[in-house]
Amino acid sequence: MANNNNNKGLRINEQIRVREVRLIDNEGTQKGIVPTLDALRMAKDKELDLVEVSPNANPPVCKILDFGKYRFEMEKKLRDSKKNQKVLKLKEIRMQPKIGSGDLDTKAKHVQEFLDEGDKVKITIRFRGRELAHTDLGFGVLQEVLKRLTSAYLIEKPAAMDGKFMSMTISGKAKTNEVKPNAQNEDKEVRS
Repeated sequence: MANNNNNKGLRINEQIRVREVRLIDNEGTQKGIVPTLDALRMAKDKELDLVEVSPNANPPVCKILDFGKYRFEMEKKLRDSKKNQKVLKLKEIRMQPKIGSGDLDTKAKHVQEFLDEGDKVKITIRFRGRELAHTDLGFGVLQEVLKRLTSAYLIEKPAAMDGKFMSMTISGKAKTNEVKPNAQNEDKEVRS
């Protein structure tokens, strides 16, 4: 029988404080609505635990089972679901409005690699001093980066100024609002 601490929110054995429960025995057959004390006695006779599996039902649903084994199976399912889950990351590429063509190629290549890995990319242009008077150069640099991408992308946040920075966020594997690389109007989203 399991101890009553560290149960991850599940009530077992004496922690179940309702008068009656809907009982499912260790073979999976439903026993109907049973007084909680009788259900506890049945679990102890079989050297198993009474576990409340659906506390919000009226009356709560309880199962007679080996709690240690049950907890192990639940943790295993949780680990498996986390293993199959893709974590989206936001990568940032920074540059200046007066960037050379070779450097721009390199930055665009890095953006493409991040998009191919399934990450979102925030492209940021940093303006210094008098460069703030020429924000159109920043828009031009962002458009050049988009022209150099080889696969489809989605503009999630269009280019906008934020203090001394201009940034835009794009993601790969576009679903509904897809922009094809080297399209005529790179600043507009094409609906497919």
